[in-house]
Amino acid sequence: SNSKRNTRSEHMKAKKTRPLDDKEWKKRLTPEQYRVLREAGTEPPWTGALLENKEKGVYSCAGCGAVLFSSQAKFDSGTGWPSFSDAVKDAVELREDRNHGLVRTEVRCRRCGSHLGHLFDDGPAPTCVRFCINSASLCFEENRR
Repeated sequence: SNSKRNTRSEHMKAKKTRPLDDKEWKKRLTPEQYRVLREAGTEPPWTGALLENKEKGVYSCAGCGAVLFSSQAKFDSGTGWPSFSDAVKDAVELREDRNHGLVRTEVRCRRCGSHLGHLFDDGPAPTCVRFCINSASLCFEENRR
């Protein structure tokens, strides 16, 4: 289970300036996280540990700990993956993805370059976008107030 890996504090030590090599990524991540984050894999729909999470807090990159999304932007898209209507300012980068015979917009962590998921234009107002993100690429930290 990924549940032990879905807390942000474990990844805060990841704030290194030099890029990690493949061996270091494999040590840091579970095999599923490695497949998604470093090989641009996709977890099967309806299987992600954070899909049903309704707690208030922040979602950060499982690779480097950068804060990516707020629980306030999370919504139930009915697609089988955690979905967000907006990302934290300057936290993600978008790239054209032409794999699988489709043209899609890939979402990556701006800090470490890890694959997070894809961006679609069928989200709720006012942004009208849906960041469709793999649970395996995220850690969740609950707001403790």
